[in-house]
Amino acid sequence: MRAMLDKLLKRLVVQGEFDVIWPDGTASHYAGAPGPSATIAIRDPAIIRRLALEPGMAFGECYMDETLTPVDCSIYDVLHVLLASVELVEKRIPMLRLQAAVHRMARPLVQMNTARKARRNVAHHYDLNGRLYSLFLDRDRQYSCGYFPRGDETLDEAQAAKKRHIAAKLLLDRPDLTVLDIGCGWGGMALTLARDYGARVTGITLSAEQLTEARSRAQAEGLADRVRFELLDYRAMDQQFDRIVSVGMFEHVGLPNYPAFFETIKRCLKPDGVTLLHAIGRFDGPAATSTWLAKYIFPGGYSPALSEVFAPLERSGLRSTDIEILRLHYAKTLAHWRKRFAANRDTIASLYDERFCRMFEFYLAGSELAFRVQDHMVFQIQLARKQDAAPLTRDYMIDAERASRRQTA
Repeated sequence: MRAMLDKLLKRLVVQGEFDVIWPDGTASHYAGAPGPSATIAIRDPAIIRRLALEPGMAFGECYMDETLTPVDCSIYDVLHVLLASVELVEKRIPMLRLQAAVHRMARPLVQMNTARKARRNVAHHYDLNGRLYSLFLDRDRQYSCGYFPRGDETLDEAQAAKKRHIAAKLLLDRPDLTVLDIGCGWGGMALTLARDYGARVTGITLSAEQLTEARSRAQAEGLADRVRFELLDYRAMDQQFDRIVSVGMFEHVGLPNYPAFFETIKRCLKPDGVTLLHAIGRFDGPAATSTWLAKYIFPGGYSPALSEVFAPLERSGLRSTDIEILRLHYAKTLAHWRKRFAANRDTIASLYDERFCRMFEFYLAGSELAFRVQDHMVFQIQLARKQDAAPLTRDYMIDAERASRRQTA
């Protein structure tokens, strides 16, 4: 099996340099065009077969188990070499191409997120110890892509800018507009819309931990009369709202449920209402979620190509009134999260253990590189039931964002 893994790496590493120290102490060197470099040590000969046959799952699990370790570098460095090369040659390597095709075929079953399954999937990641997220997110616990108009913003500045950017697209042009926040997280967006824009917000989540924290924050900020939070599946919502916002939740919907998601938006949006959908997508067309990520981090999750979003969106009867692509903003966000996670690693290890820390390091590093060297991006789509629900040019967005920035400066 060593020969098989050696052959795979020879074909795979087309950018950068990659060294492998085998269990017997011998070493192999793989090199392509100039690029990043990294070295790993394989500690257990038993894992070589898995690394050769199922690299997508095995690399993460073996790093978690310390049977594969970086040498004089970090797991980010290791993944930088591998993922940059995968992006260039995956379709030319038969085994990787076959595995990708099989995973795509399995998507309808893997992503059939019924209400019961969706609740279980959310609990897997978002009902972790609440202190964990406070140790690497910003003060407002925004667990989604920040916005970096200058490029050098702090994490807190970028997340505040993201909320302003989204609020501007929601056209909050008068007080007491009713807003539905689908996937409200720990309540930061809902509280901001109520406090800074005079909205009346209903936030829904499937995470019991997030619900408790969000309600506590609303009480503490004196906003309980303007913001309410509920433990509710989006499909069960039966009220209408002036505005609907969903940030970082669409990735958990699953392909088979896109028609139901957009039908819910249409049903719950008033005839002259506006919706803003903010989600992770991909440039290179339909694919499948990493098997490791689906098992350990986001079961049932998927970041779609826009071609997969627009077919059910078009059938829903909603109008796409504005579309924006945010490219490297999430890479910058994740770089901040990785730095903060590393600074608080000892505390996080005391909450869980070393294996959990390695799992999260692998997740954060791989996610950042998915945006930095692979095909991931973030899309924001403004939706309406009527074509004239929003002004005909984007000037109102820019003006509203600038006014909000001046008020909070």
